[in-house]
Amino acid sequence: MSSPPILGGASLFTGFTRLCKGLAVVLVAGHIVVQIFPSAVNYLALIPARTIPFAWNLLTAGYIEQSIYGVVASTLCLLIMGKLLEPVWGSKEFLKFIFIVNFLISVCVFITAISLYYITRQENYLYMPISGFQGILAGFLVGTKQIIPDQELSLLRLKAKDVSYILLGAVSNAMQWFPSLMLLIAIVISFFTAESAKYLPTIIFGTYMSWIYLRYFHRKPETKLRGDPSDDFAFSSFFPDFLRPVIDPIASIFHRMLCGRFETSIEARGYTLGGAPLPGSDPIEASRRRERGARALEERLAAERLATARSAEELKKDASENV
Repeated sequence: MSSPPILGGASLFTGFTRLCKGLAVVLVAGHIVVQIFPSAVNYLALIPARTIPFAWNLLTAGYIEQSIYGVVASTLCLLIMGKLLEPVWGSKEFLKFIFIVNFLISVCVFITAISLYYITRQENYLYMPISGFQGILAGFLVGTKQIIPDQELSLLRLKAKDVSYILLGAVSNAMQWFPSLMLLIAIVISFFTAESAKYLPTIIFGTYMSWIYLRYFHRKPETKLRGDPSDDFAFSSFFPDFLRPVIDPIASIFHRMLCGRFETSIEARGYTLGGAPLPGSDPIEASRRRERGARALEERLAAERLATARSAEELKKDASENV
């Protein structure tokens, strides 16, 4: 029997999309540049005191990994998670998500660093080089939660007799809390690391900005409408049920502050028609969208299983011919 999808070693590291491979090359090239020319960090990384006039670092900082561990981890996560998200979103929307969220992260980190300087008067907040792809990776976790919420991977018809499939189902069921869980782990680790200011704000803003974008601005390829108003993607859905009575009132305050005007404009433009929700603006359409995403994922996994089986057959054939 061929290796199960995702958890099988062969299928996990095959089938990467062309766009993700290109972005991986950008990450590796950025790391090589700063290793050969260390002074390039001053122009490519986000250094708040130098963002003016070097404003381009708001765009370049997210693609510059300063450590070998960072570039390896970011490249692998990009390839694996991109293989899951890009077929569902489409290449154009996938690239737009990376570009917009990366820019929003840099702007938020810049504002935070300037604010911390004026509060504490510590100049290290102004001259600390901040860079890395970790904010986008946090956003990918949010995107994964959106297309595979709760128990939607049951659509993949997992076989209970296969232990690896059972493990995959368990992981997918926990995916609804995974972004907030990883954020919590990053916060805990920050108490034990001296340079947490270089990565923690990026991860925090990457998680929240990606949710804002996917919740209100992301264009659905199948309906051409924007956002995901379903309850499965509400902010409180990122937390266990017992925390939601606490999260919901707090989230509603920030929702009205940050997104109330946008939501009102959506209603004014006719997000509903004759009292009936348009496609994509109600839970039923959201469920259909997830089913389409799951089918796309299932087709990709089936193709990977077939490719793995063919590779195994070719290896056996070669071995028999050599004998």
